[in-house]
Amino acid sequence: MAVQEKKPGESIDSVLRKFKRKIKNEGILQELRKREFYEKPSEEKKRKAKAAKRRTKVQQKSEDLF
Repeated sequence: MAVQEKKPGESIDSVLRKFKRKIKNEGILQELRKREFYEKPSEEKKRKAKAAKRRTKVQQKSEDLF
């Protein structure tokens, strides 16, 4: 659980910004979106295969540039 305490004299905007950054770094929102709906095992395999294919394609492009 991400907790961000407000220090005396600190604005709410800066505390909220720090909190959002902490949540993003911990991957809480990504995990929440992932668990929002049930994903069948076959769909999960397809999603992971597609992501791996995309990663290799991007990696190959970056290697071709150098």
